[in-house]
Amino acid sequence: MKRQHTFTGGRALLALAAVSILVAGCGGRTGTEIEGGEGSGGGSSSAASADFGDLTEVCQDGDATTASAQGVTAEQIEVGVFTDMGFTKNSEFVDAANVFTSWCNDNGGINGRTLVANTRDAKLMEPRQRMIEACREDFALVGGGAALDALGVKERLNCLLPSFTAQTVQERASGADLEINASPAKVAGYDNYAGFRTWALNEAYPESKGAVGMINGDSAVTKVIGAITQETLDSLGATIIYNELYPAMGVSDWTPYAQAIKSKGVKGLIFMGSFDQLAKLEEVLTNMDYKLDWIDANNNAYNDQFVELLGRSADFQNNLVDLGGVAPLESDEPAVEQLKELYAKYAPDAQITLPAVRAWSSWLLFAKSAAACGDELTRKCIYDNARAETAWTGGGLHSASDLQNPIPPSSCFNVEKVTSDGWEAADFNPDSGLYRCDIPMRKLNQDFGAPMTLAEVGKSMDEVQ
Repeated sequence: MKRQHTFTGGRALLALAAVSILVAGCGGRTGTEIEGGEGSGGGSSSAASADFGDLTEVCQDGDATTASAQGVTAEQIEVGVFTDMGFTKNSEFVDAANVFTSWCNDNGGINGRTLVANTRDAKLMEPRQRMIEACREDFALVGGGAALDALGVKERLNCLLPSFTAQTVQERASGADLEINASPAKVAGYDNYAGFRTWALNEAYPESKGAVGMINGDSAVTKVIGAITQETLDSLGATIIYNELYPAMGVSDWTPYAQAIKSKGVKGLIFMGSFDQLAKLEEVLTNMDYKLDWIDANNNAYNDQFVELLGRSADFQNNLVDLGGVAPLESDEPAVEQLKELYAKYAPDAQITLPAVRAWSSWLLFAKSAAACGDELTRKCIYDNARAETAWTGGGLHSASDLQNPIPPSSCFNVEKVTSDGWEAADFNPDSGLYRCDIPMRKLNQDFGAPMTLAEVGKSMDEVQ
């Protein structure tokens, strides 16, 4: 089997004690700081180049002299990294922060200022508490995320704290003011999987259009995702013949679900849940000798573990994932290869995940924007510099994002499929390098909630300093 770093995705569904929550890859530790250095953050004897992908001199020496903003002194810059690691045990955002700050500080930091990352572990239920702490100490938030991110947005806007997020989950957080999402990602009011679904139903597997099934976790949060998906399927003229919820804690025996899928004749299945649960369902389907035309495994499944868990279903079934315009790790993109090298140097035991790649793009954007501010590093300066980017690719890690005009979001997508040898690109007719960008982004008709604004908390951009 081809080996690669784990590349888990932006829609991981985690089982809670009572509910299933849509988590876009959350990780971290609470009450810790990550400073530059090899492996766990200690000093490193040799620095890699300060260039990354097609970006030059991302970090640099300098002679900063001023304490120009909260969290900024002449010596260092403190930023916050949100995570849910205390709940998920997933350290992907902390690992990304460790690798980036280690590499950047080895190359002089930002104009000579050392980067210090303060981990803000929301532990799923405490984003508001961690945001209050960040408001007291951090210059900005960089490269993180939390499942219940909407719970902290009000506090963030009240303290005028910019966020260079790796990803967002809830509608009130997705695209909120003073937030910059460097990589292609969820935007409230749009279904960012519409292009993938259009390709699957209208081009790749048109015979499945009249026989689509959906399985979703039973919680209020994930039901919203299901409703968004159903609206898109309806707009494409698809017929949903099977729509089922599964218990939040998972299923011990997937046989009844598999029997229902087979008896109804489902040809295309959208699974919104954890990949280990999907592998169990597919084992039953495969043992029944029932093969679907396609299964949307969601990009949480984009990893070696899923391939191994599938066993013979890896070749018998047709598992697909949409990476949403992010370069796959098996590609030969120079930025992807460099990212692997930096992880091998600074965090050899860490896994590169889809949220981690998005976090890396956010760190790059933060560093470039901060460096351009020089000695007078302020929130307004760094925010304005970041917003000026109209074709940001994270050095080549993903399709271009127009940060000046983030709405509508990028329509680019790319599809990977499972084989027993590992992951490989599906035949989705890319028209822009690794990506396909010719299917317009679809705006939702239903109101699922709008991102929070500064005006809602009695603030304005004029107050950002």
